Amino acid sequence: MTDITQTTLLERCQRLIEISRDLASTLDLDTLLYRIVRVAVVLSNAEEASILLYNEAKNELHFQVATNMDDPTIRGLSIPVEQSVAGWIVTHREPIIIRDAQTDSRHYDRIGQAIAIETESLLGVPMIHKNKVIGALEAINKKTGQFDTDDQELLMILGAQAAVAIENARLFQQSDLISEFVHELRTPLASINTAAHLLGNPKLDQAKTAQLIEAIQAETTRLSSLATSFLDIARLESGRTQLHLKPCNLEELLMECVSLMQTQAQNLNIRLQVTLGESLETCQVDCDKIKQAVLNLLSNAIKYNRPGGKITLAAENRPGGVEIRVSDTGIGIPRDALPQLFAKFYRVPGSEQRAQGTGLGLSIVKRIVESHGGEISVASVEGEGTTFTIYLPRVPA
Repeated sequence: MTDITQTTLLERCQRLIEISRDLASTLDLDTLLYRIVRVAVVLSNAEEASILLYNEAKNELHFQVATNMDDPTIRGLSIPVEQSVAGWIVTHREPIIIRDAQTDSRHYDRIGQAIAIETESLLGVPMIHKNKVIGALEAINKKTGQFDTDDQELLMILGAQAAVAIENARLFQQSDLISEFVHELRTPLASINTAAHLLGNPKLDQAKTAQLIEAIQAETTRLSSLATSFLDIARLESGRTQLHLKPCNLEELLMECVSLMQTQAQNLNIRLQVTLGESLETCQVDCDKIKQAVLNLLSNAIKYNRPGGKITLAAENRPGGVEIRVSDTGIGIPRDALPQLFAKFYRVPGSEQRAQGTGLGLSIVKRIVESHGGEISVASVEGEGTTFTIYLPRVPA
């Protein structure tokens, strides 16, 4: 081995020591995954790198991140365990060097197509923590020469460090979300417990009994809604939600949303109108997820409006995509509450008196929109109303 090669290897080892501290410094899973693949490129002198996470209980592999890919819709893409290099890695728990990926029967080319790169050579290692395989780390296309045992050894060490960091981030994310969820459970459970205790009083008259039963039913409905929303946000945050993209006629989708919410609006004497631009662009989206987001915004606009108020659902073409707006003439949102509006479990102070909610709806909407490569914003004036604006790119990327 030449002095130059020794120096290069020494520098890469030094970089590996430095990154171990860096990986331990973040508990944000997305940030962590991107750091890992960027370091894998440097250590192995590769063109690109990617991470695929493994669900052992379901025997499923899901693509998570690559250095040259900013498209969030690829995240969660299912990879066949039996017919992929990554599947071979997690099944055999061994590293692998492939000189010519195109002639290897285990090579699954759909990922290459998705991230617009042709895989020529490949180095892959398992990520194992406490004897549990959590995924595969792959470096693609050595810039000069071929992947060798030095590259493999360095990537194995990085893979082991990455496995620990990923598991720590997952545990923190899970415990953080669960603690928030448990905290939110306390109020409805306390209400149900109090009502149930009072129902045991033999002196209770019929009217009061009916009132307590109604309160129990309302809190039970709230608990069910909270559990559903919690599962939605947990799936979206963990990257386990896979988008089913297809060309979507947004005009039909928005009209369907209006039809579903019309009765609820009419019951509160709220006028619901639609203003659609001509020839709305057809977008590649998950229709069910976008419908969920729009329905959530319409539901909020109804709940926080005033009797005799108005809601306008508007959509028009914008460069590269479509803009959707939900405007209401409701109570508005205080300026100091706007920065926190999309945070999990956040509710504007005083809003509980007007309508029940989980505090997760807007957070879910934001995750759905951003998973499509879109953006969401809000503008509001207290006492006058609120407008939510969604921008969806015609093709996510």
